[in-house]
Amino acid sequence: MPTGLTRDAGWEIGVSRTFPLPPSAVWDFVVSPEGVALWLGPGVVLPTEKGETYETADGVTGELRGYRPGDRVRLTYGPTTVQVAVSATGEGRAVLRFHQERMADEAERERQRAHWRAVMAEVARTLAP
Repeated sequence: MPTGLTRDAGWEIGVSRTFPLPPSAVWDFVVSPEGVALWLGPGVVLPTEKGETYETADGVTGELRGYRPGDRVRLTYGPTTVQVAVSATGEGRAVLRFHQERMADEAERERQRAHWRAVMAEVARTLAP
């Protein structure tokens, strides 16, 4: 089976990065309007109740599947599913993970890999001291 192809979730991609910040600081940023604009798009109000919907400026719609404050957000993004998670890794450090699954094919996976890497770089730039 090719890299990134799973039996259950189709094509998927994950990007993660460790930050020298407490998990709460990383979480507070990624769910803030400024953080949401980076990973979901400008002007999107992140839903916090399961079943709530949203729409991006580009017309992509989605629905919140799960929201655990301080931990993770899982939502649909068009036909795919995106999860954003923050977890502690040692004293005063946090790992931020973006994971997307159910993509159509390997080409979409590669496009999204570039997208999530760019998002992560922008998050890192914004959170840099």
